[in-house]
Amino acid sequence: MAAQQTPKQRLALAICDFLTTSTTDGTLTAEDKDSIDVAINCIAESFKVDPSDDAAVKAAIGPQKLLDVFAVYEKLQAKDKAASAPAAAAAASSSTPASSSSSVPEPSEAQKKEAESLKSKGNAAMAQKDYAGAIDLYTQALGLHPSNAVFLSNRAAAHSAAKDHASARIDAEAAVAIDPSYTKAWSRLGLARFALGDPKGAMDAYRQGIEYEGNGGSDAMKKGFETAKRRVEELESDQAQDNLSRAGPGAGAGGMPDLSNLASMFGGGGGGGGMPDLGSIMSNPMFANMAQSLMSNPDLMNNLMSNPRLRDMANQFSSGGGMPDLGSLMSDPSIAEMARNMMGGAGGAGGAPGSGGAGR
Repeated sequence: MAAQQTPKQRLALAICDFLTTSTTDGTLTAEDKDSIDVAINCIAESFKVDPSDDAAVKAAIGPQKLLDVFAVYEKLQAKDKAASAPAAAAAASSSTPASSSSSVPEPSEAQKKEAESLKSKGNAAMAQKDYAGAIDLYTQALGLHPSNAVFLSNRAAAHSAAKDHASARIDAEAAVAIDPSYTKAWSRLGLARFALGDPKGAMDAYRQGIEYEGNGGSDAMKKGFETAKRRVEELESDQAQDNLSRAGPGAGAGGMPDLSNLASMFGGGGGGGGMPDLGSIMSNPMFANMAQSLMSNPDLMNNLMSNPRLRDMANQFSSGGGMPDLGSLMSDPSIAEMARNMMGGAGGAGGAPGSGGAGR
């Protein structure tokens, strides 16, 4: 049933849980209990939920109570207001009583001390790889001190260790929003985002962590950044290869060369001037080898098409002047080198060895 609850039903259960807790933790007096019970029944009936179903309530509120979530929200909201409108925030604070119910109560020293003790126990549970126990202890600590970035960051680490990277990201994002100078939270946010398949988001988290650390950042933070960066580059390379495969040969920059360019350079395939058909050319093993070399090396094609001697030859042929002297053409060192490369270094003029150019 819990899996079928809507977000509004889960919120209704969380409200019912908050009201029930308020009658037992000293928030409300015993005289208020009857009224609260009526309110809970009304909410349960209206939203079709069962507040007495412990499993449904636990599934709805997760590891953190509604009051804890709201306290973190108010803390973040206060930071946003202070950053965007400091003057307005100052004016509002001067006119609002310190006991206003909308403010987040500062935990007492006793509560802070107890929260630190719970955090230490959580750290010990982490060392024993008891991640569920650590999460529970950090959650208890947050119940006493909801706006503590360290507690949130530690719980993010426990969630990551338990492979719950979505929860880790939520806690880490809340931690860096509360205290961006706590760099461990940036590292844990980077790890969570990377595990969730967001390497760019991970790069951003690690980059900000490096900036807050200063002096170029720690080795661990830099390693995380480089790992995320390599993954981004791999994904971009894979995407480029996919685009190239979909585009097909000869489509756009970097594509395979189109042999029609070579044919048109010599006056077309089978047109006037005695140029043989392209099909008959490709039946010759030597020309087939040259074509294969061109198709596997776009740079060779670019060099071929940009060589002025070959351009002159093409112009001469297409204007009816006949084929030039190939012996004279091959006396050009750059053309001879291209011919050897296209033919795989074998059988070229002068008996060039097949290993020619291997040392370059």
